[in-house]
Amino acid sequence: MAVLAVGSLSACSAGSTASNVGRIEPESVVVGTTSAPASLDFTTTGGAAIPQALMGNVYETLVLIDDTGTPQPLLAESWDVSEDRTEYVFHLKDGVTFSNGERFTAETAAFSIDYVQNEWTNGLAKQMNPVRDVEALDPLTLKVTLESPSNSWLWSMGTLTGAMMAPEGVDKLATDPVGTGPYVVDRFALGESISFDAREDYWGEPAQQDAAIRYFSDAVSSVNALRVGDVDVLWGLQAPELLETLPDSFGIDVGTTNGEVLLSLNNRRFPFDDPDVRRAVGYAIDRDALNDVVWNGLATDTGGAPVSPSDPWFTGKDYFPFDPDKARELLRGRSPEVVITVPSLPYAQDAAELIFSQLKDVGFDVRLETVEFPAVWLNQVLQQADYQSSMIAHVEPRDVQQLFSPEYYLGFDSDAVRRDFANADAGTPEENVEYMKDAVDSIMEEAGAVTLANLPNIVVTAPGVEGVDPTVVTDGIDLSGVTKR
Repeated sequence: MAVLAVGSLSACSAGSTASNVGRIEPESVVVGTTSAPASLDFTTTGGAAIPQALMGNVYETLVLIDDTGTPQPLLAESWDVSEDRTEYVFHLKDGVTFSNGERFTAETAAFSIDYVQNEWTNGLAKQMNPVRDVEALDPLTLKVTLESPSNSWLWSMGTLTGAMMAPEGVDKLATDPVGTGPYVVDRFALGESISFDAREDYWGEPAQQDAAIRYFSDAVSSVNALRVGDVDVLWGLQAPELLETLPDSFGIDVGTTNGEVLLSLNNRRFPFDDPDVRRAVGYAIDRDALNDVVWNGLATDTGGAPVSPSDPWFTGKDYFPFDPDKARELLRGRSPEVVITVPSLPYAQDAAELIFSQLKDVGFDVRLETVEFPAVWLNQVLQQADYQSSMIAHVEPRDVQQLFSPEYYLGFDSDAVRRDFANADAGTPEENVEYMKDAVDSIMEEAGAVTLANLPNIVVTAPGVEGVDPTVVTDGIDLSGVTKR
């Protein structure tokens, strides 16, 4: 399972103080956001919430993906690649330790890769499939042999699947994660908060203060918490209209994300087993109007394609310009009955109302069905694929291959697209981009799904708070760089 979404498990009262929610210390940098994790173990649980909290803060990776999407050294100081691109030799940093005192070595790095392949049940574990063998040549030298050249593998090693884990720590992943990062988890209050203590023995530049993440079920309560000083940063504000209510002393930044808000169409279920009906949906939806209504025009239009503007294979094409007459022509007088299963998330609820009207206008017989997120939606839609249409923000980086694999909940299957994916991974970097563009073109020709918008990352900071980068490149919120006076 990959994804998922921007939501929350339970509400936090805006009237409560930071010190009585998960024992957050007053001097901590406190980030408010949504999508509370149900555990801290992303090896068994999909979704964005756990890696958002832990990657870069508790767990680190051999490589770091920079703002251009290029892998840079992190726990690996450097690496060598064989001429046939199937062997990687990583030269690891010396003096790195896990928070439980274990030394980070090539043996523990090999353990972490093996653990993904043999123990993970998170669907993203398939990102490690290219690995044929992993070997510690000496305490600071790791050799990884791939089955065949792979453009995606090294990049994925800078995401959650590349998290380096302590062998003695994997038995408590859900409550007490152990990593090499600048923080340890002090307290996990389910549905409320995660508190982090800065490590004094961190191998790199230590965090300047403790930190915490608080979770809110709605934007109003999160903004109220910012106003009264219970949080210092709002990350991923979902109600941009509230920005106008804030004093000028608060900082506002909007970054790009990996979040494609996907209108999911079940390719295996009537009426969306018919490509023309799927195409009709694409032409029926006014994405510009959706952006204005739901995101105050701050979202990025991807032309309906399931890619981020930062992806190398982003084409900039408008695959489905708003054309109600074209949609009616494709339906050929039919009025397909459609149930849209809408997760109980603010942006989804707002978008659903407008989509309901636009689809009815071209001839669809539409009904909206609201289900609880995450529990019901994850089980019914994602896991069982028991739906006709739905919508959710898929926020995993470069996830188009995951979204349009035959076993995923969209039910999309195309021999041509699978060939393009395979050729893209095995080809040169230049061929990778061209084959991925071909794959995206083919997916959109079949209207495998329709992307409504690329989510904006709206970040609001209290006076005196610095060091927040609103651009989302991979998984985590970097807490260690944030300071407050």
